[in-house]
Amino acid sequence: MNSRQNQLKAFDRLLTIMDELREQCPWDKKQTMETLRHLTIEETYELGDAILDNDLEEVKKELGDVLLHIVFYSKIGSETHDFDIADVCNEICEKLINRHPHIYSDVKVDNEHDVKRNWENLKLKEGKKSVLEGVPKSLPALVKANRIQEKVAGVGFDWEKPEQVWEKLQEELAEFQYEVKTGNKDTMESEFGDVMFSLVNYARFLDINPENALERTNKKFSKRFQYLEEKAKSQNKSLKDMTLAEMDVFWEEAKRL
Repeated sequence: MNSRQNQLKAFDRLLTIMDELREQCPWDKKQTMETLRHLTIEETYELGDAILDNDLEEVKKELGDVLLHIVFYSKIGSETHDFDIADVCNEICEKLINRHPHIYSDVKVDNEHDVKRNWENLKLKEGKKSVLEGVPKSLPALVKANRIQEKVAGVGFDWEKPEQVWEKLQEELAEFQYEVKTGNKDTMESEFGDVMFSLVNYARFLDINPENALERTNKKFSKRFQYLEEKAKSQNKSLKDMTLAEMDVFWEEAKRL
C-alpha cells in the first residue's frame, strides 16, 4: 500500500488536474452543482453495483469517480468563495471527533449499539430537531424505511426481540389480506406499505440489509431469465409463443447453474 506521503501526493495531483480542467476544458467549465447532481447519483449507484458484485478493481475505479465529484463540488464552492476542499475535510474531521467521544474524550461504551445511540443523541444536542432530519427525502423508499428504523432505534424506540417484529409482520399481512378482499386500492396500498415496512424492520433485526437482499434477488432473477431467453433463441423460439410449462423447463435448468 502507498505511504501517507504518496497518498497526499496523489490527492494533490487530483486537485491540480481539477484546477486545470475547470480552467481549460469547455465541458468542465460549464458544470454547476445542479448539472453534476444526477451524475453523482449515477456514480454512487455504479459504486454500489461494484460492491455487490465484489469486484474490487471496479470498486477502486468507481471510488475514483465519486472522489472526482467531491473535488468538483469543492472547486465550484471555492470559486464562489463559500468553501473549498480544506473546509470540506475539516468539517468532516470535526464532526467525527465530536461524534466519537469514546475515542477522543472520556466517554465509555460497551458495544456498537452504545456508539449508535450516542451518535444520535449528540446530533440532537447539536441542534437537530428530530433524529429523522438526517434521512434524505429523495432516498428510495426501501432504503429510507431502513434508515428511518435505524435512526429511531438509535434513541431506544425499538422492539426488544426479533420474535416481536415477526408477530407484527404477521399482523400486517393479515390486515393486508383483509383489504385485498375488500378490493379498495387505496387501503390495499396503505396496508401493503405497512407490510413492507415491517418486513424491512424484521430484516434489520436479523442483520440483513433489505436493499442488498432485494438486489441480489434482482440479479439472480435477471440471470435466470436471460438464460431462458438464450435457450429459447437457440431453438428458434419466441418466449411469447411458448407455454409456461415450456419456459419452466429452461427456468429449472437456470436454477441449477
